[in-house]
Amino acid sequence: MAGQREMREKNPWHRRPIIIIAVLFTVVIGGLVTMSVMQNKPIHQKYKYGIVLDAGSSHTSVYVYQWPAEKENNTGMVTQKHTCNVKGKGISSYFRNANQAGPSLRECMEEAERAIPTPRHQETPVYLGATAGMRLLRKENETASGNVLLSVMQFLQATPFSFQGARIITGQEEGAYGWITVNYLSDNFRRAQHTMGALDLGGASTQITFESGDHFKSINDFIHFRLYGKEYRVYTHSFLCYGKDQALKLFLDRQLQAHPTGSGKQTLEDPCFHPGYNKSKSVQDIYNSPCVSEVQPSKAEFTHKGTGNWMLCQKNVRRIFNFSECTSSSCSFNGVFQPPLKGQFGAFSAFFFVMDFLNLTSEPLEVSKKKLAAYCSMPWDEVTKNHKKVKEKYLQEYCFSGTYILTLLEDGYNFTSETWKDIKFIKKIANSDAGWTLGYMLNLTNMIPAEAPDSPPIPHAGYVTLMVLFVFVLFFLIVLAYCFFRRSSSASQKQIV
Repeated sequence: MAGQREMREKNPWHRRPIIIIAVLFTVVIGGLVTMSVMQNKPIHQKYKYGIVLDAGSSHTSVYVYQWPAEKENNTGMVTQKHTCNVKGKGISSYFRNANQAGPSLRECMEEAERAIPTPRHQETPVYLGATAGMRLLRKENETASGNVLLSVMQFLQATPFSFQGARIITGQEEGAYGWITVNYLSDNFRRAQHTMGALDLGGASTQITFESGDHFKSINDFIHFRLYGKEYRVYTHSFLCYGKDQALKLFLDRQLQAHPTGSGKQTLEDPCFHPGYNKSKSVQDIYNSPCVSEVQPSKAEFTHKGTGNWMLCQKNVRRIFNFSECTSSSCSFNGVFQPPLKGQFGAFSAFFFVMDFLNLTSEPLEVSKKKLAAYCSMPWDEVTKNHKKVKEKYLQEYCFSGTYILTLLEDGYNFTSETWKDIKFIKKIANSDAGWTLGYMLNLTNMIPAEAPDSPPIPHAGYVTLMVLFVFVLFFLIVLAYCFFRRSSSASQKQIV
């Protein structure tokens, strides 16, 4: 027993000071490790969400956007999280049954609910922007357009989101927000590079927008923006009735008016439709729009017969434009002022879909004309055989639509064979659809308060101070232990001597 007690007294690990030092050492090491882990663990990124409904002339699309709660240069970093195309036609088609316009959005809005975390629903803003289809309806029947919007508003107000309004946006807004989208997705704003122009083609209108230093004749010719701390002034113009679908109505109207027939059923030989194409159509399907002539042909139906002559097709397409009237230094068409084109352009929406189908997105202008001429002369039965999965409504119109796009860009917007290479036909950039909705959401985030992100438990300066203090205490304990061991070792040697 006495021997064991003597061994413990000679062994420094059994001394009380050493035990205290060891415990303190362990506590300090544990504190250092714990603080480092807690301070450097990944911070959960907070996101805010927004929903924009694009109520176009042919259909409605619902876009869900998200951006970090901590914004950059007072502009949220918005990305597209989810998209849904509403089944059926655009909301303007419900003008006879306005109360059905809102419920038509139900399926896509339920998808939006699933795409956004439930705790964020009440704070997520919802905006609906109606474009040229509703602009035309308002022009034709203001009461009907108001009833359609009311139905949409009542439905969206009943969703769990924060409804912020439904309105018919102007053509200038549509063009300008499309310009923001193209340049935002191309990262031109943050990199302070030259901006890219935007070319948008819908069913009922088309827009051209680009940054220009020219002095504008009309206040409607420009829009002012402030993004990422920089001012932007852009030229923008929207042509109502010159979207792809309405342009076709204009085109058919001109031909029907130019070739009246006697008592028999009218036959329209159309160079913009494939040879062998032969359909009986209702005159009312053309003259149900305020874009066309108020004077309708006397016949209720006509036979639409394709001839597939591209040269004559382009000649007839040019007739729906007025290229002779211009009171300014330079014009696009119909007497509308347009400054000289500048820089590259992103062409999206129907511009992309038509040119992509025709495989003309990367072809020079002259090559595009030759390929389009060959396509238009292809027999209709061969076209349907080669594209069985494409709906006939779209398939029958590609010859006209392609010709219309080439004519609009070259003769209307003044692109040449040399500047044609500056047009980039785009569908998506950085996994987001090109269109006006993202620009709209981006601009609106300037009005949404920023939310403080999750931060480390200790401020950086305090963290550094504590680390230094812990290291100092650790060093002190090591020195203290060393001194105690050295003293104990010397005492043991003296006892042995």
